[in-house]
Amino acid sequence: METAEAMEVEGEGLSSNRDGFKRFGLRNSFQASFDDDYVFQIVPRCDWASMAVSLSTNAVKFYSPLTAQYLGECRGHSSTINQISFLGPNSPHMLYSCSSDSTLRAWDSRSFQQVSCIDTGSMQEVFSFSFGGAGDNLLAAGCKSQILFWDWRTMKRVACLEECHMDDVTQVHFISGHPGKLVSASVDGLMCLFDTSGDINDDEQMLSVFNVGTSISKIGLCGDGYRKLWCLTHIETLSVWDWSDNINEASFEDARLLATANWTMDPIDYFINCHYSEEEDRLWAIAGTNAGSFAYFPVDYRTKKIQSPEAIFDGSHTGIIRSVLQMNTMNHGIFGWSGGEDGRLCCWRSDDSIIPSSTSPWVSTTLVEKSPRTHMKFRHTPY
Repeated sequence: METAEAMEVEGEGLSSNRDGFKRFGLRNSFQASFDDDYVFQIVPRCDWASMAVSLSTNAVKFYSPLTAQYLGECRGHSSTINQISFLGPNSPHMLYSCSSDSTLRAWDSRSFQQVSCIDTGSMQEVFSFSFGGAGDNLLAAGCKSQILFWDWRTMKRVACLEECHMDDVTQVHFISGHPGKLVSASVDGLMCLFDTSGDINDDEQMLSVFNVGTSISKIGLCGDGYRKLWCLTHIETLSVWDWSDNINEASFEDARLLATANWTMDPIDYFINCHYSEEEDRLWAIAGTNAGSFAYFPVDYRTKKIQSPEAIFDGSHTGIIRSVLQMNTMNHGIFGWSGGEDGRLCCWRSDDSIIPSSTSPWVSTTLVEKSPRTHMKFRHTPY
């Protein structure tokens, strides 16, 4: 059985510098696999009892997010796993995955056994999926220029949209709080908004089309009522759109240069993801370097600015970061987890026993918990 080996702590005692910073540290770090394998994605159960980690070996491994204990693994996919996600509070133990092997699979994370499998056929790679719909019964999947729909309760296919995109559909998302609304994104540079509450077809269900102009890698929701979309592209641009009014609110064509100008470390090479806090109504772009550092950069799309980072993580990863999982609260002093192409899982925490220094990276508490008054900036460093 795999174990997590804790790293040695550097320094003793507690101190604070003139800026009132508190130091954060790396709780532990370990290899997710014994070969040269990538960590693709890290996702939590809704109750945080476990987290799932997809690997380039086409396996999914499970760990405790609090203790890093290895719990088990699921195997069955024969090609790259493109997305994993736990189902939700009604069935918190159920994990779904989609793959380039043309299948979507459901797994029981208690027994680590496959429960069901949908085969899309015809070598149809499945790049993304999302649960939702007006009756909360739909499973939508993005494939090669198509969006397929099933009733996930019966696993019966109910619809196919094939005229909206001309290339691989990299993302599909049902919009929280807006039953039936689905947004898709594609390599063709388009985002499309659909109403799936009635009969799903190409002629009547498309509400809006947003032309990003270049291949789209990831999208997500933000803003009041989740009425805005953030969009990352394969050429590392960032944009924010209001899907309800069909407006492009901000475009950062030189996003990497803007982020790099706001810190003193190596130039930013890529964007990992974005993080939105509904409570704070704030958006961060999570950006990284090829050497393994990454940071949270606040994005003010209202003033069209990418600001100085409020969290910097450095000194553990040795390659490109693929996934960052932030805990929903400062649980046991843990900020979150990261994984990447070095095959490592790194757990980041606040540690009062580490001596702060003026050169250490830092993290703001706005990323961790809401303060009723002010948000102090906390320092981050691995040990």
